[in-house]
Amino acid sequence: MLLCIDIGNTNITLGLYEGAALGPRWRLSTEHERMPDEFGLQIIGLLDLAGKSAADISGVAMASVVPPLTGRWIETCRTYLKSNPLVIDAGVRTGVKIRYEDPRAVGADRIVDAAAAFRLYGGPACIVDFGTATTFDALSAEGEYLGGAIAPGIGVAAQALFQRTAKLPRVDISRPPAAIGRNTVHAIQSGLLFGYVGLVEGMVTRFRRELGPEMKVIGTGGEADLIARETTVIEILAPWLTLDGLRMIYEMNQ
Repeated sequence: MLLCIDIGNTNITLGLYEGAALGPRWRLSTEHERMPDEFGLQIIGLLDLAGKSAADISGVAMASVVPPLTGRWIETCRTYLKSNPLVIDAGVRTGVKIRYEDPRAVGADRIVDAAAAFRLYGGPACIVDFGTATTFDALSAEGEYLGGAIAPGIGVAAQALFQRTAKLPRVDISRPPAAIGRNTVHAIQSGLLFGYVGLVEGMVTRFRRELGPEMKVIGTGGEADLIARETTVIEILAPWLTLDGLRMIYEMNQ
């Protein structure tokens, strides 16, 4: 079995593949202070819950945008899974031509998403990833990574609003009864949710002007489902797109 690991700023997502089939998957909170032994115990526990063991893991593919954790997870995989992980970086074959001015500046997760999106859905495409940041990535009809846009994620915006205001409370990010909030909680929820829907719709419109009317829109990341329920511009929901891309790139490099 192949274990795919996506290390993000807020969550660490893991998934087990048997061939092309995604089996058990998990989202963990990104804990920057944890050590390899702690991560190892987590992995062993998760595998046990799924009826698997470390001996079932034949390979590991990893993408990380948190450099301090990358080395710790490599050590974890070597120690607890007896596997040297394939870490996606500039030297790994991905099948994606990067047209960014500085290819090394593109986050590994964005390239992995692009690889999966093109192979699964074709191009041109706009990939909207709702994570710590909300990113919009552009793929040409030929599958080239052209660049994109980066905005604060909805969770970051909610946290900043709470921290930088004296009287506004911390709220759950959920749908309010109406766009016009009749109390402070509903007003904040409206601004966050419907405001981000407007952001997505506006950015998709601008990308479509540049990529053409046939552009597909693919939503992924932890908040994708919440946003997609409020707009028709997200045509394809692919919550595990990064894991799928890791699997594809791993197979490409064997």
